[in-house]
Amino acid sequence: MPVLMILLMVTFLVPNKATTQISDGKDLPVTNYRLANGMEFIILERSTSPTVSFVLHYKVGGINDNMGSTGTAHLLEHLLFKGTNDIGTLDAEKEKILLDQMDLLEDSIFHLQKNSPSSPTIDNLKKSVIQLEDRARIYVASNEFERIFSRNGARGLNASTDSESTKYYLELPSNRTELWFMLESERMSHPVFREFYTERDVVAEERRLRVDNQPGNLLYEAHLRAAFTTHPYGEPVVGVMDDIQNLTRKDIKSHYQQYYGPDNAVVAIVGDVRTESVEQWANKYFGHIPPIGFQQKTPPSEPVQRQERRVSVAFEAEPQLRIGWHTVESAHPLNPSLLVLSALLTGNRSSRLFQRLVVDDRTASNVSSSLGPGDLFPKLFSINVNIQSPTGTERVEKAIYDELAILEATPPSEREILRIRNQISAGQIRRLANNFDLAIQLAHSTAIFGNWKYGFSLAQDLEKVTPEMISQVVRKFLTAENRTVATLIPNKPAIR
Repeated sequence: MPVLMILLMVTFLVPNKATTQISDGKDLPVTNYRLANGMEFIILERSTSPTVSFVLHYKVGGINDNMGSTGTAHLLEHLLFKGTNDIGTLDAEKEKILLDQMDLLEDSIFHLQKNSPSSPTIDNLKKSVIQLEDRARIYVASNEFERIFSRNGARGLNASTDSESTKYYLELPSNRTELWFMLESERMSHPVFREFYTERDVVAEERRLRVDNQPGNLLYEAHLRAAFTTHPYGEPVVGVMDDIQNLTRKDIKSHYQQYYGPDNAVVAIVGDVRTESVEQWANKYFGHIPPIGFQQKTPPSEPVQRQERRVSVAFEAEPQLRIGWHTVESAHPLNPSLLVLSALLTGNRSSRLFQRLVVDDRTASNVSSSLGPGDLFPKLFSINVNIQSPTGTERVEKAIYDELAILEATPPSEREILRIRNQISAGQIRRLANNFDLAIQLAHSTAIFGNWKYGFSLAQDLEKVTPEMISQVVRKFLTAENRTVATLIPNKPAIR
């Protein structure tokens, strides 16, 4: 689910340095500070606790992977925890000799696979690469990057990759703020992709556990691939297994050099900090790093869908159903209406599809809807249903279309829309009352939409959605010819 789905803001409780007040967000005392090399820092002082939340957002994700190399952005995210020239090594010079030899062998393997793919030498060279990595391991101080942060009180140290972004985040005690600048600037400048093949195997196993052996995720992947025939939204962020297993350190280095520069990075810092100190540390630790000359490439547009598409996945599990319709990008004026439609259909236990499928018909155990998988380009409005056996997918699918037909003909009541606004408002106050969630929003709004105020502007747009606008987007987008239907069909009775 794209981060936009957590940006539905109506009101926000804002503690400032002296008082607590209600704000619509646009008048938050945020400082937007940009270095000469293009790196942006979004700073918000909030002295409610002696901690600081950091979100480093790189504008690169799954859609930036090359065909045949899916999963590159995700594997790179993992490898950036392996350290740098000075962090994570016991002897950098001896380690580098072995890493360089591994790269030379990889070049030989690539040449043979291209010109003599059946050569038995390929397997022997692959074994030699693994042996070199085993030898290099004696010079590795594993997890040192994380240990340094942990010894200094860090919490929530982690990262994530989605279709359009890669984020690194953590929370530190405020008296350790400078440490973040020291370590992250080192990681941006001098990463070392050590333990590469071991980590590549970790990512391959992650795919097995989270996709290949998870029926819901397997269906999600099949659904996106059927819906997006041209646009890279159809490719899995984690990568296709064959692609993952053939990625090389050279692929990762190239991806890093192309996307990991200061002019492609946004940092949100929220908490007990002084803006003046942040600006000084930003210049001291990041100011010398040269820009990469980053320019976002526009992927090929998805052609207009003119007839229904269907795909099925066989798995030993209860049946599931996914229906998706092509809609618009997040910045489009119709996007707020689609967000309210999602809440109207599946937002809580009183929502229309929950009442119809789970409460009344008892044909489903759960139903949800979402807009995704990204924000920058036209996305899918999707409905996902976990079906109760022995109900067939056909009955549930028809019930969904019946409910949509009702909405198309008769707009929801003003009272229904008002209840959704109140639900969104209450949820956002709870979610965004801490530094980390606010930092995520500020970084995302700046990196994706070019303005940290975007999430708050969206809240005002949501308030303007009328019942008639809901019926309009149902008529415009949720049509038979524009939908892609994916079904998970049990290949044998599920074991209870």
